[in-house]
Amino acid sequence: MRRPALVLTGLVAAALSTGGCGSPASSTASPSATQATLAPLPAQTVPAQTAPGQPAPVATSWVMPDLVGSGLQDAQDAIQKLTSYGIAITKSHDATGAGRRQILDRDWKVCDQSVKAGTTITSDTTIDFGAAKLGEAC
Repeated sequence: MRRPALVLTGLVAAALSTGGCGSPASSTASPSATQATLAPLPAQTVPAQTAPGQPAPVATSWVMPDLVGSGLQDAQDAIQKLTSYGIAITKSHDATGAGRRQILDRDWKVCDQSVKAGTTITSDTTIDFGAAKLGEAC
């Protein structure tokens, strides 16, 4: 916020040195001092668009990857990344049949998936991972 104030001060000094409205007058400020306060402001970047006024194309379907053997959290993250959160939530269940809940997903691994690898998925697809705790057999 200080930079605009310095620029404004430099503009006022420049106006006073020319007598206000462009009429010549004796200058009390040195040209180097005026130039130092009129340093350019940094350029701002503008985000690029695919085409003027057009939104970026959004995929509506994806190919289901093979996530068996992955950590449960990694599998969930992979689906979110693949679909750009088109599928933000996946389901999981205890593949051992014990009915345990997967509270800390990083402690579980994927044993099976309800959608076969290579199948086309959409945002309406429900994906359910069968999981077992790390160190357990699937």
